[in-house]
Amino acid sequence: MKKYIFGALALLGVLTTNAQTNTYSGYFLDNYLYRFQLNPAMGNDYNFVGFPGLGNLSIETEGTLHMSKLLYNLNGKTVLFTNPGLTNVKKFGSNNRIGFNVRENILNGGFKAWGGYNTISISAVANTQVGAPGSLLNMLREGIANETYDIKNFMVSANAYAEIALNHSRDIKQVPGLRVGATFKFLVGMANVYGKFKKANLQLGRDSWNIVSEGDIYVSGKGLKWETDRNDNTGWEYVSGIKTDNFSVPNGYGAAIDFGATYKWRDFNFSLAFMDLGGIAWTDSQKASTNGEQFFHTDKYTFQVNGDNDAFDEMKDDLAALYQLRPVEGNYKRSSMQGATMNVGVEYELPYYRPLTFGLLNTTRMGGGYTWTEFRISANVMPVKYVSASANLVAGTFGVGFGWMLNVTSGKGFNIFLGMDRVPGKLSKQYVPLNSNMNFNFGMNFPF
Repeated sequence: MKKYIFGALALLGVLTTNAQTNTYSGYFLDNYLYRFQLNPAMGNDYNFVGFPGLGNLSIETEGTLHMSKLLYNLNGKTVLFTNPGLTNVKKFGSNNRIGFNVRENILNGGFKAWGGYNTISISAVANTQVGAPGSLLNMLREGIANETYDIKNFMVSANAYAEIALNHSRDIKQVPGLRVGATFKFLVGMANVYGKFKKANLQLGRDSWNIVSEGDIYVSGKGLKWETDRNDNTGWEYVSGIKTDNFSVPNGYGAAIDFGATYKWRDFNFSLAFMDLGGIAWTDSQKASTNGEQFFHTDKYTFQVNGDNDAFDEMKDDLAALYQLRPVEGNYKRSSMQGATMNVGVEYELPYYRPLTFGLLNTTRMGGGYTWTEFRISANVMPVKYVSASANLVAGTFGVGFGWMLNVTSGKGFNIFLGMDRVPGKLSKQYVPLNSNMNFNFGMNFPF
């Protein structure tokens, strides 16, 4: 089932696994220790240290390409949408996106000093984002049904790096109710893949395809090299995959900064933050390109994928033959942006029952073709000092959903939290979520 869990990624030929991965369900919970990763102006009442590796673990998938369109039940078995025995396959939309993100806080802690609150975090982050045109997915499913096809704007971005973050926040005494904060992040790049395939116009000939394609792809990582194949019709050598040859890290360095502010006015708490303003400079990158528009013909593939265990390999080979990106000699230096995120929130405290608040949060991530936004409305309650909870509804680029968080603490001593920004909903027989939007957040910490 590992193939099915990562089916959308393997489907598009992505063999590696961009930046902020956090759980927004805890944004308005006062005793959620990691609010500073959502807005650097938010501090804590206690010093704390996180359990190594489990202080704050976040795993999520997101997108408009849902597993319910990729996985089906056929005669009691879970099969891929390309299986020729299926008769009820859903049509794909024009723009299909899917992402997989992981953030793990390896070491982290917070303490009061220097007139405010401070945190130190060492984290590992890995993210993948894919955008696939519906015309490509429909053709993979249907096989050759027309004489012409127009496939454009197929994108892939994958990033893996380590992050060392230093945060400081404080109240501004000259402006009662105002608190500001900033986080500086030192980034160590491990590996990166970025590709944008602008077009692939196909015209069926008598026994081969005539193709106009345009695209570029970069891979950054010491020891990562191109796998190649050859077009028998043209004699061209083109990229068919990525191989590792003594892979090692680091492969680049960078920096980013977060800014945030909160302001309390009567029964309202306003907040604003700009996150991940920065990027990584990669020192060892390989490039493959069509060098503008290229014209060629091929009989390499047929786009008729079967339903057996070789389906993923067939699709990867077909996609490589479709674009035929040729290796460009030499190593390249390039940079990638983190993808800035803006969080804007307002919280209202009930004047007759302060432990209950209602919050509205807008999150917008700016990442070119992977830009998204969402609105989250939540009810947050802390009935006793040691327990708090949030329930929220979310709507945005990736549809609607439901989220929650439960946070339990002994005050000084022990803290544990568990939450989900989006509940996965229906599962397949193998417990694979059929909705691509799911978030899981867990942490154990020791306040003192």
